Amino acid sequence: MEQNFSIKNWAEDDKPREKMMLKGKAALSDAELVAILIGSGSRNESAVSLSKRILSSIDNNLNALGKLSLKQLMEFKGIGEAKAIAIAAALELGRRRRVEETVELKKITSSKAVFEIMQPIIGELPHEEFWVLYLNNSNKVIYKSQLSKGGITGTVVDMRLIFKTAFEQNAISILLTHNHPSGKLQASDADKEITKKLKIAGDQLDIKILDHIIITENGFLSFADEGIF
Repeated sequence: MEQNFSIKNWAEDDKPREKMMLKGKAALSDAELVAILIGSGSRNESAVSLSKRILSSIDNNLNALGKLSLKQLMEFKGIGEAKAIAIAAALELGRRRRVEETVELKKITSSKAVFEIMQPIIGELPHEEFWVLYLNNSNKVIYKSQLSKGGITGTVVDMRLIFKTAFEQNAISILLTHNHPSGKLQASDADKEITKKLKIAGDQLDIKILDHIIITENGFLSFADEGIF
């Protein structure tokens, strides 16, 4: 006898949508939340079971799930284009929500505060990006901008542009930050050399370079905290 595994035919306790209505979203597991996005499984596998299989393949890491391409998602049996798009869209909304939440975190009180602002923006990128945060005399971020993309060398970090923007924004101090897609929290010689040049130029222009922070998906390295400059 053929068994139908659509959500509407499950036992009441096994229906993630109904469970959310009765118990709230916090009561649902990651797999149950993904199952709601999927909507239905196949004749041989429920949506929750399929979701568990997908999550298990990435060690139940939601950040890793958000990095899967549509093609990679569609490699799972039972995930077609529409379901893959639904999953990718939901994870992207979650990422954007984190970015928007950092808007309220304006005052820089520590290197960790910089990490919390920049990790959602550059922490999970597959390539390097160099960003500059411009602060006022209350250490509040008044402007942030991407200076370069794809790597950090003397040719892509334009000191004139950094300080031109600082004057335009009436910034008192500057924070430098870039990401390491490799996850390696170690400053390269190029990182140190660029930071040194910018610090010297900032001292001459009375615009202080407060720190240079390397961002990865799960951590950060602060030049100031480590005494690198």
